[in-house]
Amino acid sequence: MEEKITTATHVRRVISYIVLVIISILCLFWFYILFINATRSHAELTKGFTLLPSTFLGRNLYNVLHGTLPVARGLLNSVIVSGSCAVLTTYFSAMTAFAIHAYRFKGREAIFTFVLAIMMIPTQVTALGFVQLMTSWGLMDNFIPLIVPSVAAPVVFFYMKQSMDATLPASLMEAARIDGAGEMRIFNTIVIPLMKPAIAVQAIFAFVSAWNNYFQPALILHKDYMKTLPILIAQLRGADFLKFDMGQVYAMIAFSIFPVIIVYLFLSKYIVGGTTAGAVKG
Repeated sequence: MEEKITTATHVRRVISYIVLVIISILCLFWFYILFINATRSHAELTKGFTLLPSTFLGRNLYNVLHGTLPVARGLLNSVIVSGSCAVLTTYFSAMTAFAIHAYRFKGREAIFTFVLAIMMIPTQVTALGFVQLMTSWGLMDNFIPLIVPSVAAPVVFFYMKQSMDATLPASLMEAARIDGAGEMRIFNTIVIPLMKPAIAVQAIFAFVSAWNNYFQPALILHKDYMKTLPILIAQLRGADFLKFDMGQVYAMIAFSIFPVIIVYLFLSKYIVGGTTAGAVKG
């Protein structure tokens, strides 16, 4: 009987690995095609699809970096905006979730419901009023309208709240208060380290979301040296017929993906480490 159970478990594990490998290949295949196309010239791309790389990657990157668009400055702008959004979103959402999770006060459930209701409001609904407000405040062509609103992130707050309900016991906070720790010290030295896996996940999502955001930066940023990479990519794709080069477009898209990959590789170890630590404690 035990041998049958062991065999069935082994078969299910093998099937699971096979399915995961197939899904991984399907996900990574499109990245492979992107990098292959980045190595090809515009003339080669017009001839059709191929799985073999070409020799124009260096030339495409050189043309992108030394063209009329400030790509290097756009990369720096995207890093500033996305990095700031990721830090502010995760920190203040975790702080808000901690307040709702740790304290019992009148109106607590109403505030929680109100924050969740904000999730239903599309960004496009408030775009016109947002642009008018930023214009009246003199904040056009400024990163502040793109960074500061990220403090209020209902989706991240909800995820943090659910994670705290599952992993943050009230007894731990009470013990810290008995030892004389203040609320900010409890949050920064106890809650943040315990929530590191959840924070890492949401930091990745927040960074990628801000990195790929085209709608709001296109409304706020108009000067070329202030624009982020998605806007510059759109400008490169929208070039006139004589200047349009699909090889440069693919090279620029591939160039813009590397920072996202680096952020994921840096934060993924915290996710795995937190999951392993929880399993050991259990």
